[in-house]
Amino acid sequence: MKNFYITTAIDYANGSPHLGHAYEKVLTDVVARFRRLKGESVHFLTGLDEHGQKVQQSARKAGVEPLKFCDEQAEKFASMCRLLNISNDDYIRTSQERHKKVVRALLQKLFDKGEIYKSEYKGFYSARQEQFLQDKDRNEDGSWPEIFGEVSEITESNYFFKIGKYQEWLVDYIKTHDNFIFPRFRAKQVLEFLKEPLNDLCISRPKERLEWGIPLPFDENYVTYVWFDALVNYISAVGFGAADFESYWPADFHVIGKDILVPPHAVYWPIMLKALDIEPPKSLLVHGWWLSSGEKMSKSLGNIVNPLDLVSQFGADAFRYFLMREMNVGQDSDFSADQFLARYTSDLGNDLGNLVSRGLNMSHRYCGGFVKAQSVNEEPETSLKDAWSAVRGEILPLYEGMQFHIALDKIFAFIRAINKYAETRAPWKLAKSADPADKARLETSLAFMCEGLRLAASALAPIMPTISEKILSLLAQPKLDTFGDALNWSDRLCGAKLGAQEILFPRPQQPKA
Repeated sequence: MKNFYITTAIDYANGSPHLGHAYEKVLTDVVARFRRLKGESVHFLTGLDEHGQKVQQSARKAGVEPLKFCDEQAEKFASMCRLLNISNDDYIRTSQERHKKVVRALLQKLFDKGEIYKSEYKGFYSARQEQFLQDKDRNEDGSWPEIFGEVSEITESNYFFKIGKYQEWLVDYIKTHDNFIFPRFRAKQVLEFLKEPLNDLCISRPKERLEWGIPLPFDENYVTYVWFDALVNYISAVGFGAADFESYWPADFHVIGKDILVPPHAVYWPIMLKALDIEPPKSLLVHGWWLSSGEKMSKSLGNIVNPLDLVSQFGADAFRYFLMREMNVGQDSDFSADQFLARYTSDLGNDLGNLVSRGLNMSHRYCGGFVKAQSVNEEPETSLKDAWSAVRGEILPLYEGMQFHIALDKIFAFIRAINKYAETRAPWKLAKSADPADKARLETSLAFMCEGLRLAASALAPIMPTISEKILSLLAQPKLDTFGDALNWSDRLCGAKLGAQEILFPRPQQPKA
């Protein structure tokens, strides 16, 4: 059976975890968890890109061997994944033998097919981006964009991969495969790039300039270009060449940032696979950037957000909720500490947290901590059921379509509807009545609040897995393994012994943004 195979971009070892890294991991994790809850077999890959000139330079500056430097970096990124409750099934490092073996095998195959040749190159080189540049990469005034850092002119012999011969194929493939790039408007960006002729790709670096890389199998005096090396992780991690490779490949989604769509993932990668007679991935899921006051976060501007600080203060699920609620997948979004606090206080603290606290408190006070039968079916009850029915039919399609921000908006609208129902029924007033009919309304109202909470917690499971499991546990329900009929209104809580009142979202302090 084909696994649902989803990957993140592997993080570059030269940096440190930041908000963009955290968002990509959380987004991918939400998709993976949603698919598991649908009953699918999922394989979720992330990892670390370790080779290249910048890593070599940073290791020398730190006075350690490159591998030791990467070991320390790998732990930083892996630790972030653990703190964010990322459910990856594998963590690939490009320094691992399983990866290097596949890279060398693919290079040899391309060389044997005549797809790689040696030639002299004279031109411009960006050490920061570790790539050769052309005049078309300049600004209109002839200067080089800041992203390239210091650009130098060099002359050297290198090996080149014939990507130009596949340009027409790639254009046709993108035009005829609507799902290859999501959201679709990003495909226009790629096709615009492909209007210019593709120059063959330099896929080597001489060892005299760069030692920290995978040696070419046909010329040990060179190592391979970091992007050729890094992209291969998507197939090396799932055993390319092994018997079960087809149970993973093609990948269902490569989740990447918009800055590495063109040319690495939308040009180099599909052409590499085409030349190797390997099927392309089904889809590139391209997300936007987190901005600060409309500007991209960067060290130079001093507006970098450390996700680990926020998680340590507010918990992983609150952080995950904010990322999924604020970002429309594919678009950019603005991050601010004030907006985070507003969401935490209003949505999580006041709407969800208080509902859990009130529901449990009143159930213990008026019903001995048990959920009673839903024996009344009057207007307030039918309205709440109708509210859930409207939400129930939209959640899964919205998750399927990556519209997580809209799904969360609808789930929390339902949570507010439960709170409104509680205000309408006013169990604290019904508890004072001697009328048997009011006793039935009291028990029903608390049962309805608990059932509404169960449904909301179940719906939140892919995005807030720990909080979902905690709420279900307080309602004497097991952790959700699959959706099954868990999103259907029911009386399964009848007779359940509830947990004690608990504060899920403590009053916040100002975050260190």
